[in-house]
Amino acid sequence: MSFASLGLSEPILDALADQEYQSPSPIQSEAIPAVLAGRDLMAAAQTGTGKTAAFTLPILERLSSGERAQANQARVLVLTPTRELAAQVGENISTYGRYLVLRSTVVYGGVKINPQMMALRRGVDLLVATPGRLLDLYNQNAVKFKQLEVLVLDEADRMLDLGFIDDIRKIISLLPKQRQNLMFSATFSDEVRTLAKTIVNNPVEISVTPRNTTAKTVKQWLCPVDKKRKPDLLTHLIKTEQWGQVLVFTKTKQGADRLTRHLSNKGIKTAAIHGNKSQAVRTNTLADFKAGTIQILVATDIAARGLDIDQLPQVVNFDLPHVAQDYIHRIGRTGRAGLSGEAVSLVSADEFDDLSKIESLIKHELKREYVGGYEPVHELPQSRLDLRPKKPKKPKKPKKPKIEHKDGQRVGKQKQEKVITSKKPIKRRRRT
Repeated sequence: MSFASLGLSEPILDALADQEYQSPSPIQSEAIPAVLAGRDLMAAAQTGTGKTAAFTLPILERLSSGERAQANQARVLVLTPTRELAAQVGENISTYGRYLVLRSTVVYGGVKINPQMMALRRGVDLLVATPGRLLDLYNQNAVKFKQLEVLVLDEADRMLDLGFIDDIRKIISLLPKQRQNLMFSATFSDEVRTLAKTIVNNPVEISVTPRNTTAKTVKQWLCPVDKKRKPDLLTHLIKTEQWGQVLVFTKTKQGADRLTRHLSNKGIKTAAIHGNKSQAVRTNTLADFKAGTIQILVATDIAARGLDIDQLPQVVNFDLPHVAQDYIHRIGRTGRAGLSGEAVSLVSADEFDDLSKIESLIKHELKREYVGGYEPVHELPQSRLDLRPKKPKKPKKPKKPKIEHKDGQRVGKQKQEKVITSKKPIKRRRRT
């Protein structure tokens, strides 16, 4: 199958050819015709499977004809949970729409709002936004939705994880009822499906991967190590294994900064991105990492989704995430678009519970490899993964109904009272 067979026009096909994209991924081959047909869509696909292009390409095709956006209006709204993901979607739109006469812009918090207001003043065909900044712009009359044709909710599960549900409901209440709705997500939990009922109408459902699975192109293993020796072990692996570009995940912002200082002191070019960094710093740091001027990028889970880095070979979980689902999103940064990748987790004994949750979620044990000289004093317990099918619970026996007399007294088997009778002893007369 080719992109041309999906009904895309020459300007978009030319842009895809510039990127040397030959054939659509499974999610693209299923989603693009549905979107072009005007259907609502719920699509579940792992990160790295081409999800962004699956909605960007058909939307660009639809927008290439029709009325242009008027002042402060948007024809398509793409909502994303993080600034990084918003920027990535914006880059995709620019790449695939380079030969089309369309206007697009990206708005998110952490940067000045005035330039974003100026960009919206002329009207935009595609608006990519994070929920908070979009509401700020709406409250200042900088954006209106009278012309809105399509709503895209990207990474819907992450939206709920980050507590955006109230903002999303507020935004939806502002939009025209007659519109096309597209929901894309790594997984569709019960909570996401509940939200979907208020958004999509008779949707086409697409799922190209089993729920809660990791990409087969990613080699996964863990290295047991004491917590205090993790920085030295990571330094050892980077140097001895000659790792080039590495994305390292930590639990906390403080931990990311400490590890960055440690690696930098060892002569390794390292930088960190997390919530305490300004948006400008985060954007520049990510650009330097993509360009190769930074070897190691240390990040908190703010970067677990939305980072689009071509041919990233290595992901390291310096700390395991508390939420098992985040493990899948983290290692999804490598092994993208069919390329191979490697995900290494440095695990200490006190993280065993987190490890158990992850292995239960992905339904297999992570292979353990010890590194000489870094064997832990506090041994990591053996896996307790149990893949036996759960036995169905036996139905409870119904209780026997109580039968009552008309006067309200219970009828049934009555306990018979045991009557004990006793005889008085016979007094014998004494012979004299």
